[in-house]
Amino acid sequence: MKPKILHIDANHPLLLTELAKHGFENVEAYQISKEELLKSIHLYEGIVIRSRFRLDEAFLKKATHLKFIGRVGAGLENIDIVFAKQQNIQLFNAPEGNRNAVGEHALGMLLSLLNKLHSAHQEVCNGIWKREENRGHELDGKTVGIIGYGNMGKAFAKKLRGFDVAVLCHDILPDVGDENATQVSLAELQKRADVLSLHTPITDSTNQMIDAEYIAAFQKPFWFLNTARGNSVVTKDLVLALQNGKILGAGLDVLEYEKSSFEQLFEDGNLPPAFAYLTQAKNVILSPHIAGWTQESKVKLAQTIVQKITSHYEIND
Repeated sequence: MKPKILHIDANHPLLLTELAKHGFENVEAYQISKEELLKSIHLYEGIVIRSRFRLDEAFLKKATHLKFIGRVGAGLENIDIVFAKQQNIQLFNAPEGNRNAVGEHALGMLLSLLNKLHSAHQEVCNGIWKREENRGHELDGKTVGIIGYGNMGKAFAKKLRGFDVAVLCHDILPDVGDENATQVSLAELQKRADVLSLHTPITDSTNQMIDAEYIAAFQKPFWFLNTARGNSVVTKDLVLALQNGKILGAGLDVLEYEKSSFEQLFEDGNLPPAFAYLTQAKNVILSPHIAGWTQESKVKLAQTIVQKITSHYEIND
C-alpha cells in the first residue's frame, strides 16, 4: 500500500509528479478546511504545506501516522516545531529554493531606493519632470550590513559582489562569514552600516527586534531592507525614523500586519496609520511578500522538497 501524502496548498505540478514516481500517493486538499481535514489526517504519513493554516499541536495529535511535513518555503513558523519533534515527525523546508530570488529582490529594491526610480517613474507618468529632486546615490563606496547570514543573507551578499562595497554580516551563530561578507558584532555593524538588510527568521528574539532603540544605535543614517518577516519590525518606530531622517529609505517586502498565511494583508480591513504613511512616502517601496516568489523559485522549491522527502524517507515495498 502506497504511503499517502496530504497536499494542503497548491504548488508546482512537478511536486505531485515526482512524488508519485517515487511511490507516494498524493491527495490534493487545497479547498478543504482544517476542521474537515482533522477527520482524515490519521490516514497520512506525510503532509506538504505552504502557508494556508498552522499545523498546531491539536492538529498534529490527530495525525497519528504522520512521519514528515514538507514546507514549500523557507520558514517553519506555521508548524508547532517542538511538538512535531517530540512525535519524531521529520520537518523539511526549502530555503535553498528561493534564496536566489530573495537576493535579487533585495538588490532591486536597494538600487531603486538609492536612485529614486519608483517615485521618479510615477512623476514622469504624471507629467512631472524633476531632475535635481531625483538625483540619486551610488551604491559603490558604501557599507552594507546584513542581519541573519543564512541562505537568504548569503544570497544577497553574493549579489553584491559586482559592487565596490564593504559587506558586513551579523548572526547568532559563530563563524558564518565567508568571502562575500565579514562577520562582525552587532555594535560594529551598527557603527559602520549605510544599508541594513534583514534576513532573519521569526523567533522570540527577532520578533519586534527592529524598534526605536535598535534603530537609534546606528551611528549613521541608513537605508533599510526587509525581505524576511514583517513581525521583526515595529512599524511605527520605522515610520518615526523615516520622518526624522535616521532611516533614509525603506524597501519592505513584508509587513507586521500580514496574516500568518501571508495571503492577505489585514485581518479586519483597517489600515493602521503607520501603514498609511508608508503607502504615501516617496522613499518607501512596498511589495506583497513576493521576494522569493518567482517563476523559477516555484520550480526550485518543489524540486527541493521532493529531493528532501525522497532522500530521507524510505518506502517499504
